[in-house]
Parts: sequence; structure tokens; C-alpha cells
Amino acid sequence: MTRWRLALLLLAGVGYAVLSQWMMLYHADAPWAMAVLLVPLWLTALGLAASRFGAKGAAAAVVIGVALFALVLRGEVGDTNRLYVAQHVGMHALLAWWFGSSLREGAQGGLTVIGQFAQRVHALTPDMRVYTGQVTKLWTVYFVAMALASIAIYVWLPFSAWALFANVLTPIFIAALFVGEHVMRYRLHPEFERVRMIDAVRAFYGNAPESR
Repeated sequence: MTRWRLALLLLAGVGYAVLSQWMMLYHADAPWAMAVLLVPLWLTALGLAASRFGAKGAAAAVVIGVALFALVLRGEVGDTNRLYVAQHVGMHALLAWWFGSSLREGAQGGLTVIGQFAQRVHALTPDMRVYTGQVTKLWTVYFVAMALASIAIYVWLPFSAWALFANVLTPIFIAALFVGEHVMRYRLHPEFERVRMIDAVRAFYGNAPESR
């Protein structure tokens, strides 16, 4: 992934966040808007299914996604606001399960999710394995906290506040945690090999880092 592709990806993310906020506030019940807004959950489920169960898992996720989109387009999904909240909570719950399940001893060859990403960039020392486990725990707690916060905001605040939290603040929080961990890593462990942030993004998407 080159820098300009990363920039386009970030721009697309910002654009999607703005579009989602607009659709939720002004076209929440439109079937086409609902289909677009459900894409993140479907992509998350597809990625997790492919990661854990291979081609069969990905195929099952595709079938379930097509069936869900068919129900959306036919207007048979009930309260749309609750559907959006269920998507946001469900996506974070799935991610919490994915990260948390890798903390079990012996899971994925002894590597946590963050450890698997890091190993795509460079070989891991024993200290790095411990650290990546700690970061995986941090992300797991974060995803659980976001799911609980999503429910609380929906229950006690207007839907417009929840939409702002889900569409605008959620990606900001993720970026802040990602960048903050990258900065703190070398303050806590100056002995660790330096890795560019763009290489970390490539590792997440499964691409090998470029030669430096």
C-alpha cells in the first residue's frame, strides 16, 4: 500500500463518516440508505469469518449478508434506529471477541491478534510478544467499552447524539488510540525496533512492508 493509497483510504473513510451521518439524520428509513449503512458490519463479519474459518466462512458471511440486504430492501427490518445501533454494537462486539479470543493460551500459535499483525512486519522478541499481548488486551477493552457506551448513549440521549458518536467520534477514537499506542510504544520500550506507522497499516491489511 503506497502513501497515496493510504491517503485515499483515509479520505474515503472521512467521506463515508460524513455520508453516514447525513443519511442517518435525514434518510434513516430509506432502503438504499440502510443498505449502505450496513456495509461496515457486513465487511467486519466477512473479514472475521474469512480469518477464522477460511473460504467456507467467507462464503457463509456473503450468503447471510445478501439475505440481510434483501430484507432491508424489502423494508422488513423493523425499527431502523435500533438496527443501526445493533450494527454498531455488534461490530464492536465481534471485534472484542476476535481480539479477546486470541488472548487464550495457545490460540493462533501463541500469538495474539496484535502479535500476528506485528509479525508481518518483523520478527518478535519475547518482550515484544508480551507487549503485543498487552496491546491486544487494550483493544479488547476498548471495543467492549465502545459497545457499552453505544447502548448507553442510545438509551439516554437523542438519536442525533448517538449518530454523532457512531459516525464521527468512533473513527476519531480509533485513530487516536492507534496513533497514541504507536507513540507510547517507543517511550515505554525504546529498545524495540522502529516501525513506520504506514507499515503497521500495511500489516493490518496483510501486505508486507516495503524495503527501507
